[in-house]
Amino acid sequence: MTRRELDAAAITDPGLRAAYDQCRRLNARHGKTYFLATRLLPVQRRPAVHALYGFARWADDIVDDLTSDAGPAERAHRLQLLTARLQDGLRTGRSSEPVVMALADTAGRYAIDHRHFTDFLESMRSDLSVTDYATLDDLQRYMHGSAAVIGLQMLPVLGTVVPREEAAPYAASLGVAFQLTNFLRDVGEDLDRGRVYLPADLLAAHGAGRELLQWSRTTGRSDPRITAALRAAADLTHDMYRQAEPGVDMLDPVTRPCIRTAFTLYRDILAAIADDTYTSVHRRAVVPGRRRARVALDGLVRVTAARLTAQRRGKQSYRPDVHGPRWESEAG
Repeated sequence: MTRRELDAAAITDPGLRAAYDQCRRLNARHGKTYFLATRLLPVQRRPAVHALYGFARWADDIVDDLTSDAGPAERAHRLQLLTARLQDGLRTGRSSEPVVMALADTAGRYAIDHRHFTDFLESMRSDLSVTDYATLDDLQRYMHGSAAVIGLQMLPVLGTVVPREEAAPYAASLGVAFQLTNFLRDVGEDLDRGRVYLPADLLAAHGAGRELLQWSRTTGRSDPRITAALRAAADLTHDMYRQAEPGVDMLDPVTRPCIRTAFTLYRDILAAIADDTYTSVHRRAVVPGRRRARVALDGLVRVTAARLTAQRRGKQSYRPDVHGPRWESEAG
């Protein structure tokens, strides 16, 4: 993590700085779209986003560890150990585990509800035993902990121009839209992990099912029933983006370009899946680099304009701090 980000966030303890830096590296390595959008945030808010992402990434890696001999029991043990470290870290504000230390510090600085982390780990725990979902309602309950709460964790860091509870449903919907997009993009990879995240009732409505998906993955052959089911899932995901979009304008103007950029880039993944004729059982659709660059440039223009506006107005933004709340300029 750059010294500038840490200094701007008033993170001075050497151990804590190292913990945040580890989270930033996780974000840069695994969350390329997310990391690109994070670069558009005010510099002092970036460490908190890296901490939130780093913790989520670490927990997800425990659940999805297919590179070692760790079976379900070992992964469940690791996840329980992480849960215990998190609870202790949130209670004390400290931890010997760097990622937990950074997360606990961020939760304290921004007064993030601890239940969001508990709900997240509960969904991660279900991934160790649940391999498919009968209905969309069943999947929605899972996504509350795996995706909606990520949006709710982010909201205090982003800031709002309306009461936080008014913006919360939109933030939760955007988290779900992002995850549904990932589910559609990663159908084949999830099958390799033994999981199907597309609801069975949605698949069945188009004559598809887990067995057909696995056949298609194994043989490399397509089937119109799968194409129809994936197109229907994409329609549902577009609906979720439409539900979430009004929430972007409820955010602090200096953070809107970041979320608008992430919104656009993730929705572009849906377009890439469609352009690839819904063949995500066989391969992952990719947004072209030129398109990503154009969206990022547009975000940079927007964030520059927002900061200039803030400077002209002499804007003062409230920012929770580890030593207590304080007011400070975020125009730069």
